[in-house]
Amino acid sequence: MIYHRSVLLSESTEGLAIQPDGIYVDATFGGGGHSREILNHLSTGKLIAFDQDAEALENRIDHPNLIIVHSNFRHIKNFLRLYNVLPVNGILADLGISSYQIDSGDRGFSTRFEGKLDMRMDQRQKLHAGLIVNDYPEERLRSIFREYGEVDHKGKAAALIVSARKQNPIKTTTDLADLLKPLASRGKEHKYLAQVFQALRIEVNQELDALKEFLMQSVDLLVPGGRLVVISYHSLEDKLVKNFFRSGNWEGEVKKDFYGNVLAPLRVVNRKPVTPGEEEVKENPRARSARLRIAQKR
Repeated sequence: MIYHRSVLLSESTEGLAIQPDGIYVDATFGGGGHSREILNHLSTGKLIAFDQDAEALENRIDHPNLIIVHSNFRHIKNFLRLYNVLPVNGILADLGISSYQIDSGDRGFSTRFEGKLDMRMDQRQKLHAGLIVNDYPEERLRSIFREYGEVDHKGKAAALIVSARKQNPIKTTTDLADLLKPLASRGKEHKYLAQVFQALRIEVNQELDALKEFLMQSVDLLVPGGRLVVISYHSLEDKLVKNFFRSGNWEGEVKKDFYGNVLAPLRVVNRKPVTPGEEEVKENPRARSARLRIAQKR
């Protein structure tokens, strides 16, 4: 299964500053590309890999130094305690939706293929995109489109959905795309629908809340000097990561003690995010929006 081409592979694993006997976490296993690279640097060390998508676990690597956990990374602390592997030397999270998920129409992530309005990363959860589109009040739909997708004509989009679902349920990605496509500027239909789908996906999977919980827990899990490496793909994620790395809060407000020392729990390693080079973008166009940030626990 070609699940996911790992983005910024060498840059992210180098950012971890891997020690052969260290303990590391791959918070988003996916196709296992980052995990394989981390394992290549370990001798007696351990790697704990998380993924909430059961299909990702089909890419399981048979390696004595690897533990795979079927869970959202928002539960990272509980599982690391369970496996008695605290503290850890480094944590890596690649927040991108995988190429496999996008290209599998039946998962409902893609604007190009027809499938059920699903969009669940974890098929065990009850909330899915169909429930949001067909049950959420108009005002809440408008809010989701504004906050999570920066969607143009968000009010019209929400009103169209509410009006259409009174006649018939909106069941498929094609139903939704056909309904909203007229709101897009000519030639920008794909971008518009991608923003709508992103907003719904974030709401379905509570992605920003999960990211906040993950970042907060990660600080406590790292040894002093341990590294936290995060690859994000849209401005909402990247802003949260940037602000937290810089200040330890979501607003990015740096606080100092009486002597002027920064009180943030992390030290930013790379002031500017690392981005893919031309060659990587040429080979994998979906890497274009990737932003890699590295921080070290004080």
